[in-house]
Amino acid sequence: MKKLIALSALTLIFAAPAWAATKTVTLSVPGMTCVTCPITVKKALTQLPGVQHADVTFEKREAVVTFDDAKTTVATLTEATKNAGYPSTVKP
Repeated sequence: MKKLIALSALTLIFAAPAWAATKTVTLSVPGMTCVTCPITVKKALTQLPGVQHADVTFEKREAVVTFDDAKTTVATLTEATKNAGYPSTVKP
């Protein structure tokens, strides 16, 4: 029984890293030139593991992305928009 409890505790410890956090970043996407461009950008972002939400607006030429930083990175987000044809940078 003690081994089972110890094993269960280890599983919980290693299943979800304590340092994982939900983060939000705003990306500038200046290459969006029409109202349908945000659809492509949003699709590229939301297909990434760890992305929980992406709000892409044509008027502001930006994407606000909420993601799990244990599953993806800002570099991966910007690479995804670039690969979709819309290079992006982090807004300060």
